[in-house]
Amino acid sequence: QAQLVESGGGLVQPGGSLRLSCTTSGNIFSFFAMNWYRQAPGKQRELVAGIFSGGGTNYADSVKGRFTISRDYAKSSLNLQMTNLKSEDTAVYFCNARTHVGPEVLDDWGQGTQVTVSS
Repeated sequence: QAQLVESGGGLVQPGGSLRLSCTTSGNIFSFFAMNWYRQAPGKQRELVAGIFSGGGTNYADSVKGRFTISRDYAKSSLNLQMTNLKSEDTAVYFCNARTHVGPEVLDDWGQGTQVTVSS
């Protein structure tokens, strides 16, 4: 089971930028995918962006063109560069690492980091 620790959240004005990082004790090569999810108050957790072991990425429609997901192998970390932030991006952001073991899907989660977009 991988340990995941997020950092980089905070308060930012609309139109601003933030960079989230997620460091892991695991080998990021070993995960089938690594993802960023977010959960706003009163809403379900939703997938924001993901990156597969082969490098392919996917994004929620609401963040396409504004957010960029990447991996840093040297630091064993997953990053999310967020630009042109909007108030609706306010949420707790969670790092997720997904592993396939035979037919099973194993998910590891970080504790979350708060992102607040407000003037």
